[in-house]
Amino acid sequence: MKKFTTKTRIRYSETDQMSVVYHGNYAQFFELGRTEWLRSLGITYKDMEVSGIILPVISLKCNFIKSALYDDVLTIHTFLKKEPLVKIEFDYEIKNQHEELICTGNTVLAFVNSKTMKPRRCPENLLKSLGY
Repeated sequence: MKKFTTKTRIRYSETDQMSVVYHGNYAQFFELGRTEWLRSLGITYKDMEVSGIILPVISLKCNFIKSALYDDVLTIHTFLKKEPLVKIEFDYEIKNQHEELICTGNTVLAFVNSKTMKPRRCPENLLKSLGY
């Protein structure tokens, strides 16, 4: 699976006094998209951490197009850009319940050995789940 979609409803605590989603929350929406994408493949961050792999974010970009508001239902589309090697790259589109584009984004994460803190290749089970 190279694309995954999940939804979230904006909680009051995610907004400012104008009921607009605080910009820092978009990194969390991207993370929600990634973690649920992995879970749909039968893999969790916890499983990877137990096996000695961590995935730090090394790049994050977000392009804001329209404000998301309190109680909006956002659809997070997560796209794997290419075959993961030592890094894994995702693009995102977030739309509201009216199918209006709220933002686009991109993250790059590195596969890192948690003991040595050195980069490593993508785990074979993830590559297999993706059909590579």
